[in-house]
Amino acid sequence: MTPRMTYRQHARAVLTLGLPLIGSHVAQFAITLTDAVMLGWYSVEALAAEVLGGTLFFVLFIMGSGFAWAVMPMVAAAQAADDQTQIRRVTRMGAWASLLFGLATLPLMVGSRPVFLALGQDPAISGLAGQYLSIMGWGILPALWVMVLKSYLAALERTQVVLWVTVAAVGLNIMVNHALIFGNWGAPELGVRGAAIASLTVNTASLVALAIYVMRVAPDHALFQRFWRPDAEALRAVFRLGWPIGITNLAEVGLFAASSIMMGWLGTVALAAHGIALQITSVVFMVHMGLSNAATVRAGQAHGRGDRRSLRDGAAVVLALSLATAALTMGLFHAVPEPMMGLFLGPDDPDRRAVIAIGTGLLAAAALFQLVDAGQVMALGLLRGVQDTRVPMIMAAISYWGIGVPASYVLGFPLGLEGVGIWLGLAIGLAAAAVVMLARFWGWSARDVTAG
Repeated sequence: MTPRMTYRQHARAVLTLGLPLIGSHVAQFAITLTDAVMLGWYSVEALAAEVLGGTLFFVLFIMGSGFAWAVMPMVAAAQAADDQTQIRRVTRMGAWASLLFGLATLPLMVGSRPVFLALGQDPAISGLAGQYLSIMGWGILPALWVMVLKSYLAALERTQVVLWVTVAAVGLNIMVNHALIFGNWGAPELGVRGAAIASLTVNTASLVALAIYVMRVAPDHALFQRFWRPDAEALRAVFRLGWPIGITNLAEVGLFAASSIMMGWLGTVALAAHGIALQITSVVFMVHMGLSNAATVRAGQAHGRGDRRSLRDGAAVVLALSLATAALTMGLFHAVPEPMMGLFLGPDDPDRRAVIAIGTGLLAAAALFQLVDAGQVMALGLLRGVQDTRVPMIMAAISYWGIGVPASYVLGFPLGLEGVGIWLGLAIGLAAAAVVMLARFWGWSARDVTAG
């Protein structure tokens, strides 16, 4: 019988696993941020095209990444049960499922210009966005495989390499962007196409680096030997676990997209303040996401061993760590909202004062938002760890769209709270998700070992 770990030991294990994952999420966010900044330096039209094309890419990527996320708890459970064959099977079929999804979505991205025109977008921007995706679209294949290998390595608690590969990707992305967007170092000036080539290059290089690492440190798993051989049973298992994760991801992305649309109804200044506030809160969310990934791995290991006590103790620790982070950021958002908002605005911008005034109110609402968001993302991570994804998908969709979106509308418009009301509505939807999913996890974990 495995000796019971103390809470301090659980915290050390979670942080050892989670801190590199947090760093890798922040680095991944930095790649997106540098693309936007450098294209903004090139031209407003190029930035608008990247936003338009990048949004479609991100929506499809976040759906397809559900199969990669499914690999994490399945490998963690197999590792805890010392089932090396199962590790190979589910990782391979996670890559298969990701490849099939990527190939299915590729025509939509490569031929995206008519789609944007049908949605009423500016013809010139639609053309640039189509050029961007005609190259960037191919990047969904290596990008999804990178996610599979990151999930596999995280489940094996080899997270340092995930961090360093992602950090290296940031540097490579900046260099290739600098060369190909602007035509520096003797390279052609390609604008948005240069940014797309940079992203495709970075995703491919990251895949190659991770694949080489896997072959060197885990040759016994033989992930790439006879890769073409199908495994219907493992593929079905990955699909069953992965598609609800993808839909849950899409529902959450849609919640924030809906909030952006509603903020747009309040005007350009309000929408700008909303965008800046989202950028600030997104950085903090990377901390919660890294801890959630660690929770998935730790819960998956305990589930694989049939260790109910470790499952519950580890869950309590990771929730405490995430809520402590939320409490710190709540204080920060209340203490210095204006300097944080001001970082994103030029000193001579005529709308600077108005944007900061609205954004300060949004960050005050974000203090509550952070607390409940921490709870719901931890709950999702824990439930994925015990391979429970279908019911949480339904819970999330109802909480986000049945509660969060209507609450945002009612508070923002009929009740006249405007932007703050929209953000409070987001908090209400996320709070509903946190309550029902945490209740499900604690109830599930109470019978986990007995059932197993």
